[in-house]
Amino acid sequence: MNRLRMLGLAAAAALLLALPFITDATLGHGWVRILDFALLYVLLALGLNIVVGYAGLLDLGYVAFFAVGAYCYGLLASPHFDLHWPLWVLLPMGAMLAASFGVLLGTPTLGLRGDYLAIVTLGFGEIIRIFLNNLNTPVNITNGPQGVSLIDPLRIGPWSLGQVHHLAGFDIPIVVNIYFLFLLGVLFAILLSRRLEHSRIGRAWAAIREDEIAAASMGLHTRNLKLLAFAMGASFGGLSGGLFAGFQGFVSPESFTLQESVMILCMVVLGGMGNIAGVVLGAVLLSVLPEALRAAGSLQQDLLGHVWVDPSNLRMLLFGLALVLMMLLRPEGLLPARARQRELHG
Repeated sequence: MNRLRMLGLAAAAALLLALPFITDATLGHGWVRILDFALLYVLLALGLNIVVGYAGLLDLGYVAFFAVGAYCYGLLASPHFDLHWPLWVLLPMGAMLAASFGVLLGTPTLGLRGDYLAIVTLGFGEIIRIFLNNLNTPVNITNGPQGVSLIDPLRIGPWSLGQVHHLAGFDIPIVVNIYFLFLLGVLFAILLSRRLEHSRIGRAWAAIREDEIAAASMGLHTRNLKLLAFAMGASFGGLSGGLFAGFQGFVSPESFTLQESVMILCMVVLGGMGNIAGVVLGAVLLSVLPEALRAAGSLQQDLLGHVWVDPSNLRMLLFGLALVLMMLLRPEGLLPARARQRELHG
């Protein structure tokens, strides 16, 4: 069994290493860029899974931590304040700043559960977005709706990921450079999530998720544990926000709407709350499939001779229909955690 597992891991590693080159050769740079964003969404979904899947705290404002990390990187690595701090400083700083905001959100909401907690976190996410949109007067901090541009590209020491590199006679495009950096971030997040899940803290979160009153009666300090869940999940969001800002070279409040929070939550629920493999699968599917459905317009033209339904509307219609069917037929998700599967199917 161990030998088969090692072979499987080796095959998966080889596939992940070759995937951007195969995609670039067959589908072009655009699809490698989509893979980059898929990895970024995987990182976000893993962070939200700590809050929703492990601790059972419904969070609809998770994109706020994404915004905090992105603006932390954007403001300190751009001409806006004429600061150009290095990557190894900005990413940990963005993660810690987002964790601080997670504690700030968690402290007044410790007594709330379910729908009430969801409404408060939704409001928190909108407050952060509105602040970013309006902190341009009387002192211009965030540049308001115009956002922050000319952000420094991601750089590891002398190795800039924002330019094409030549290695052993091959050209490595920018999107491939970014892919490998994001892949390292995702692998780190998976390792950390795995360790947390099987630690004393992870078991305590599971106890709070199942029955908070029973967990408190057994001596667990539920207040600190819930704050830790908010902080840990938010730190993942801050880290991914910094990577996003360096990748895009531009951030604005329009990138951090409620729809993004809902999409990340759908990734966690669709894949399987509390299960790392399920969360990864859900994030990849919901970030790649909508882009694949953009071809619906040309398909209508080929089959029917006319575009009857606008491709963007059809894409969201099919996407919504798939979510509805999933929740009706398999509410535990595609790859659910065993405990959740037993709860829903006896």
